[in-house]
Amino acid sequence: MTASPHAPVQTKLIDGKQRYYEPAPEGMDVEAFRQVVTSRRSVRKFTTKPIPKAVVDDCLDLAMLAPCSSGLQPWDFYVVRSADKKAKLVKACMSQWAAKSAAELIVCVARTDRVNEFSKKMMRDWPMPEVPPLVKRYYQMIPYNYMPGPLNSFARVKKAAISVGGIFTPLPRGPFTEDEVKLWAAKSAALACENLVLAFRAHGYDTCMMEGYDDARVSKLLNLPDGAFPIMVVAAGERSDDGVFWPQVRFERELFIHEV
Repeated sequence: MTASPHAPVQTKLIDGKQRYYEPAPEGMDVEAFRQVVTSRRSVRKFTTKPIPKAVVDDCLDLAMLAPCSSGLQPWDFYVVRSADKKAKLVKACMSQWAAKSAAELIVCVARTDRVNEFSKKMMRDWPMPEVPPLVKRYYQMIPYNYMPGPLNSFARVKKAAISVGGIFTPLPRGPFTEDEVKLWAAKSAALACENLVLAFRAHGYDTCMMEGYDDARVSKLLNLPDGAFPIMVVAAGERSDDGVFWPQVRFERELFIHEV
């Protein structure tokens, strides 16, 4: 998918001002979506049927439409096609069945090292003729907000200042430290992973989102730069007849849904 940052946009007069307008589509099929969600399972064994490249590419494109913090898209997807690298990745995934039998193995990586670069890119690629001053200022400040500094030195100063200011008014309490920034990136990347597996299910294929792997070996295998770290390996393929090992277990709704 190629971005077209300055494509014509639709506007509408709202409260006396011309605003960007993107109406919600009508006729959405909630039952078809429900079938995709409820039929998604963690499949541990796949058939030998390959997945067409066009399907894989479409699923990756849909993954990248996931919501992300400040639109910075802190993710990468590594589709491991090399036979040698795939064998090493399977071993790094503890040689579990999902990895060994998958038609495709995709490593989902979170990135914290491109905040400055992508903040500038956001302003260059802004989809309207002009970047509003507040938006421009926001993206100019983001790199400083997410910069922990050596040994989290900047983070400690910012946390102290925010703690004082937060006494008087609501303020964002991070991310400041290196670990907080990593969590920030991982949250957005995980949303993209959910899009990815649902897209495969909608195409008739299945997945297993694996966290059981040696992340040091996976990082070395992919030659990941500093500030990039794997958050999961997605195995994908056609579900084998015995690919789902047991019925899905979900605890009582009352344990998780709260009205306050």
